[in-house]
Amino acid sequence: MAPPQLVTLFRQLQQAFTARPCDLQKCGTLLAQLKIGLIEAGLLMPSGDENLEDLVMARDVLEVGAFWSIRSRDIPSFDRYFSQLQTFYNDYRFASVLPPSPREYPVRGLYLIRLLTQNRIADFHTTLESLPLAADSLTANPYIQHPVNLERWLMEGSYSKVWNAREEAPAEEYKFFVDSLMGTIRNEIARCEEAAYESLPIKDAATLLFFTSQSELLSFAQQRGWQVNVSAGTIAFAKKGEEKTEIPREKLIQTNLKLARELEQII
Repeated sequence: MAPPQLVTLFRQLQQAFTARPCDLQKCGTLLAQLKIGLIEAGLLMPSGDENLEDLVMARDVLEVGAFWSIRSRDIPSFDRYFSQLQTFYNDYRFASVLPPSPREYPVRGLYLIRLLTQNRIADFHTTLESLPLAADSLTANPYIQHPVNLERWLMEGSYSKVWNAREEAPAEEYKFFVDSLMGTIRNEIARCEEAAYESLPIKDAATLLFFTSQSELLSFAQQRGWQVNVSAGTIAFAKKGEEKTEIPREKLIQTNLKLARELEQII
């Protein structure tokens, strides 16, 4: 059995995490203490002979840690928590040791979107195929359907659907990764605008980049080095890498004439 102080810390974590608003600072402190306690109790990397209630508690701690990481904008921490959860989600699940967790698929769905933000499409499909769900039931799970739709819309270039998907997120944490995806999409659209136009009306640029306020657009334009004329209502795009190369025409003509004369002498 887990030490009583570990169980007490776990109950405190549950209270801090479910509080409205969530006490992120307290959760972070408790998670650090709990992970040390789980290591000492041999529950962070279980060997298989642990008590069922202790295993469920360890899994719950790691799941809370995964959600806490997203809410704290600590993505490397989320990656670590997800990696540690694989033993509980895969090994113990297939051995029918642990009952299913209601947080499992929300966490798995978050990881799928995380892969999309990194443009790891091959890993996305590998992870999707490894889910313990039948292929025809993937879209029946809202937490998996959401990243599947996002990946399809990204491949289609249907960026407006990706933008609208933010409001359809099955959990609040999903919006963070959708915002990250939109950042990648905006930079891609911006590169296309720079190549296709010399300037655009501010209103049109905001629409193309899915900005809802002029201040957001102006901040983005500053980062890209665009020239904004607020009074005229236009944005001029900085052209990069366009260097004109002078062609030595006279030298080329002289060389061609010399070559022609030499050819005539040969013939």
